[in-house]
Amino acid sequence: MTTRAESGEPEGLFDAPERGGAAPAAARPPDPAPPAGGGAEQPLAVRMRPRALDEVVGQGHLLGPGTPIRQLVDRDVPMSLVLWGPPGTGKTTLATVVSHVTSRRFVEISAVSDGVKRVRAEIDLARRELGMTGRQTVLFVDEVHRFNKAQQDALLPAVENRWVSFIGATTENPFFSVISPLLSRSLLLTLEPLGEDDLREVIHRALADERGLNGAVALDPAAEDHLVRLAGGDARRTLTYLEAAALVAEDGAVIDVDVLEKAVDRAAVRYDREGDQHYDVISAFIKSIRGSDVDAALHYLARMIEAGEDARFIARRLIVHASEDVGMADPTALQTAVAAAQAVEFVGLPEARINLAQAVIHLSLAPKSNAVITAVDGALGDVRKGLAGPVPGHLRDAHYKGAAKIGHGQGYKYAHDHPGGVVRQQYAPDAVDGREYYRPTRHGAEARFTEVLARIRSVLRGTADRR
Repeated sequence: MTTRAESGEPEGLFDAPERGGAAPAAARPPDPAPPAGGGAEQPLAVRMRPRALDEVVGQGHLLGPGTPIRQLVDRDVPMSLVLWGPPGTGKTTLATVVSHVTSRRFVEISAVSDGVKRVRAEIDLARRELGMTGRQTVLFVDEVHRFNKAQQDALLPAVENRWVSFIGATTENPFFSVISPLLSRSLLLTLEPLGEDDLREVIHRALADERGLNGAVALDPAAEDHLVRLAGGDARRTLTYLEAAALVAEDGAVIDVDVLEKAVDRAAVRYDREGDQHYDVISAFIKSIRGSDVDAALHYLARMIEAGEDARFIARRLIVHASEDVGMADPTALQTAVAAAQAVEFVGLPEARINLAQAVIHLSLAPKSNAVITAVDGALGDVRKGLAGPVPGHLRDAHYKGAAKIGHGQGYKYAHDHPGGVVRQQYAPDAVDGREYYRPTRHGAEARFTEVLARIRSVLRGTADRR
């Protein structure tokens, strides 16, 4: 998350009143308009920061009528919020908009550089301001997950007594990174990565708006597509790359893919998420894992990540592959794939690339077996052919009154009463009795199941050696 110091935003732009007393909203001078084009001192992402909720792009699920953010603004209700989402999704933007629209003092604290002393000083100042003038304070703590327990504890009195409207921003799962007392006193709002349409709106506004590039440059459609892919749902990254490209291009020029590549120093990946490349690359990815070529699989993983493919889509394919092509040859492969998918949700890109790579390596090097998918598809095939039939009477539910009178459950043998927990009796309907859907291979751990299954089937069918 970009802090004011990092972004070049002038010190005290939002919190000047705290140094010279509270100024009423009408007395505050309007924000100065930055120079047109790309020569403004402030970064483009800062200049284009929305000034009202209606200017916020994306996060429609948080900004509709009756939502907590709307109530905080429209009814000027003091409340505490924790905003959880990936970088560049609007956490700082929402906090600053709330402050501007409601004419509250806005104090920003960075958990990276500020400590308990600063937190307590700002809370004391907010209490005095509230008591003397009635003016409320928005205390925005950026990257609140970086505060330790003692530092987060220091926020509790102000939050509980509503001396401030606390807004904490975090890219980490707050259930793991924010203390329970603070989380229980706050509303948790989840922000989503911006979609492609949202990012295009951000780009178009920045190109045309006088606060942005003010028409100084144009953007080629192919370059716009590439910029959206590079952004990965991050509006701030989008504007940063666009500004860099505008500085490389001359006034009145068109930014094409070559200019954009020079500006961001990343090669364009030829990859259409809606076209053949999407299906070709994911197909090659899975087939490389199936073929145990770990290097090729990592290449295709890198191509998808670099092209902006949804990491959740990649993770889902790995989960399917873990059972389809590895299966019982290495039962831990599925655990690894599921863990990688969870890591994608908890961490997100770019860090989750490491978790995805670990799963790709595990699945690529694991012994392979398609016995699981063959088994379930064989069973489904028979069912679809009409090979079903009634459930054997001794397996039917016998718990309800009258079940015994119609023979349900009669003759059922309780497996735990027999040696090895296996007893001869018919489980499948007559139509498929004796069918063998699961045929384990002798690859990896599945070799053990080959022998186990043979013994079990021999007991169930009465062919076991009774000597």
